[in-house]
Amino acid sequence: MLENMDINCDMGESFGNWNMGDDVGMMPRITTANVACGFHASDPLTMIETVKLAKQHNIAVGAHPGLPDLLGFGRRAMNITPEDAYAYVVYQVGALQGALATQGMQLHHIKPHGAFYSVLKTDEDLATAVAAAIKELSEDPILYWPAPTTAAMPSAAKKLGIRVVGEIYPDLMYAPDGSLILQREKHETDVKFAASQVQRYVETGKVEANDGSLVELDAESLCIHGDGPNSVSVADAIRETLDGIGCKIDPVMHT
Repeated sequence: MLENMDINCDMGESFGNWNMGDDVGMMPRITTANVACGFHASDPLTMIETVKLAKQHNIAVGAHPGLPDLLGFGRRAMNITPEDAYAYVVYQVGALQGALATQGMQLHHIKPHGAFYSVLKTDEDLATAVAAAIKELSEDPILYWPAPTTAAMPSAAKKLGIRVVGEIYPDLMYAPDGSLILQREKHETDVKFAASQVQRYVETGKVEANDGSLVELDAESLCIHGDGPNSVSVADAIRETLDGIGCKIDPVMHT
């Protein structure tokens, strides 16, 4: 059984007057925030306000870089070069590091978003470039990645000595091969199933796939999406479950 579990959530994904996700409701319920950096979502004011909110609740902050696609929320694939990928990460993470510096905070990790994550799963050249950027941006770099951590991006990161933190997603379903079944439209999460999925993983290291089979994964964190209609209820149920089985809820610690 796992002694500790991190809870992370994508944050700061609003843009101007357009609001995405319940950051205010979710922030007190998590341990780590993945903050958008202006390419797929966010703007300078949103980024700074999100960092301030995280500091208020003593939440670790990581960067959530995406492709330069505000209109498509970073979910549309782009044909980019390794040089592009490297520069996109440096640019976005640098912006967040500036916001963090104003609050006396340090960057915790980096977690690619949306279509950027999708291309980094399979494209080894892009993954190598992004791994180099992550390595150069932090003295103690951490990559967050959906478990299993065997794709091109986490593999490239491990080669450079970057710590890879696997994630499970209790508000999504899994295929029998361990891949996530992504939602095209947000719907209410089955709170009881999400809580039982977390308990199952903490106690056995496995999650239940959509065919009822059990899939072994390598994760230290769980991600709850803050834009789901009942995300706060999901987070509360998961925290109650972790408390009930004696699993501490803490951010991933740097070495």
